[in-house]
Amino acid sequence: MGDTTVTTLEGREQAVPHPVADPADGVERGRLRRLRAPRRPRLWFEILLIAVSYWTYSLIRNAVPEQKAEALRNADRIWELEQRFGIAVEQAVNHAVNSVTWLVVGMNYYYATLHFVVTLGVLVWLYRSHPGRYAATRLVLFTTTGIALVGYYLYPLAPPRLMSGQDFVDTVMVHQTWGSMASGDLKNMSNQYAAMPSMHIGWSVWCGLTIFALATVPWVRVLGLVYPAGTLVVIVATANHFWLDAVGGVLCLAFGYGVALLWYGSPPHALPRLVPDGGGSPLPVHRPRPARD
Repeated sequence: MGDTTVTTLEGREQAVPHPVADPADGVERGRLRRLRAPRRPRLWFEILLIAVSYWTYSLIRNAVPEQKAEALRNADRIWELEQRFGIAVEQAVNHAVNSVTWLVVGMNYYYATLHFVVTLGVLVWLYRSHPGRYAATRLVLFTTTGIALVGYYLYPLAPPRLMSGQDFVDTVMVHQTWGSMASGDLKNMSNQYAAMPSMHIGWSVWCGLTIFALATVPWVRVLGLVYPAGTLVVIVATANHFWLDAVGGVLCLAFGYGVALLWYGSPPHALPRLVPDGGGSPLPVHRPRPARD
């Protein structure tokens, strides 16, 4: 039973057995399918995951050897490269913004706060309004941050404000504002030579793309695109990053999206918005049954 017959050149019929599938293969495929299926996030788990992940990120980032001499040499190389190609705009932007006190003070606080506030806000919005897309979009953010840690270790880089022999202004120190974990009284709590890639850009572009892809209100979608553009101006104006650090942040984000695409088989925004607690297909829509005569 289950065999087919074929006729040979001699006119004889021979049975050709069907290959029997290994039940273990089906079990493994089913388990993998369940792991990859979008599922409703659990609040306690997400809070714990974010807290532990951020603590681990800060611990690893700050434990990376500062390698001050190498970081300063790398900064000189990047600055020389930008000057050679005529794209060294950081110093001009830094000086222009520093001449307007209210603007530069506002940028210092923008740099210190929105990086965390907006990112957490987008995560909360996803959790509440797009639970089926939450895990995949969160995977992008976590993978982006993880690959950035590798960059900090392999390529220590000083920010422009710490370069010697250059006329960059450390806007936090000059204007005495609390605006950077790497200046003032907080400088000993953070690795000052982890500027490449810029996670201010990696996280802000993640926020912007997520808002633009999923928001339904037009002005909110536009705001999503404005936010990473404003962040780029801020990191350059405050001399915390070269603009090439922003390119590094975008490349890390692209890697994060690639990992999510491979795992889920779809871009995060294309996954179902709502899923049941066990994952899988979207939640059914209950419609009233028509009345019978």
